[in-house]
Amino acid sequence: MKLTILGCYSATPRTFTNPTSQVLEINNHTFLIDCGEGTQVELRRNKVKFSRIKHIFISHLHGDHFFGLIGLVSTFRMLSRDIPLHIHGPKGIKEAITLQLKLSSSWTDYPLHFHELTSTESEVVFEDETIIVKTIPLQHRVYCNGFLFQEKPGDRKLLMSKVMNYDIDKAYYRSIKKGKDVTLDDGTIVPNEELTDDPKPTKSYAYCSDTRYDEAKISLIKDVTALYHESTFLESHKHLCATTGHSSAIEAATIAKKANVGTLILGHYSTRYDNIGLFREEAKTVFDNVEIGDDGEVFEF
Repeated sequence: MKLTILGCYSATPRTFTNPTSQVLEINNHTFLIDCGEGTQVELRRNKVKFSRIKHIFISHLHGDHFFGLIGLVSTFRMLSRDIPLHIHGPKGIKEAITLQLKLSSSWTDYPLHFHELTSTESEVVFEDETIIVKTIPLQHRVYCNGFLFQEKPGDRKLLMSKVMNYDIDKAYYRSIKKGKDVTLDDGTIVPNEELTDDPKPTKSYAYCSDTRYDEAKISLIKDVTALYHESTFLESHKHLCATTGHSSAIEAATIAKKANVGTLILGHYSTRYDNIGLFREEAKTVFDNVEIGDDGEVFEF
């Protein structure tokens, strides 16, 4: 599982930082999460292949999280993309993007599918044989979701040295790896645990975009491998959290501790601060394993 931070600063534009966007590579999927201005430039800079992006997840319709989307959709067209693109985001995102495509006479030549979200409860938005993606309802000034990416358990590992102790036909190997016991010709049952080892541990990633402190999401992100949680403010400006719908570094760390996550990655810093290292210092007073997200930073788990 590999996470590339393309941008992780709040809305005020600057020449040396980028608004929110990141790429998650997990189980042969390349997911784009949020798409602030300049995202396609940062994808190029970080050598992410455009053709590998088949699903884009947009947390909410504030500009610093989706104003780069129309540019990316249009660039895909200029590059003669022919594979479908799926965009998952709040109701209204289809209207916002298709209106711009209409007015600029830039309809895509590839299938463009919108999956608009309205539920205030967690729901599955993507699933295949290896991974499942669910929404994480968040408390912001507008309708907003985070996203939970979870690997599905793989097959159990066949222990051939143990299997060869019995007269087991190869035709049963697949079912054994799926966890089934084996019944021999004489009626003897060989427990699966004797023939296999546990599969590799699964990994999971929770992305919590703009949100007030809210313990309701803790049950959804419990024990995740890594949690990205916005931390717009330091304690000196904590009084701004409630009115703006954001969190402080200490509040993010408190959520991480209560959810027992493996690693906390901070981001969405207010541009009023010159030293983002202070966010880590404050968060570590509550939770030990804290990383500072920054533009171009790569985390592998």
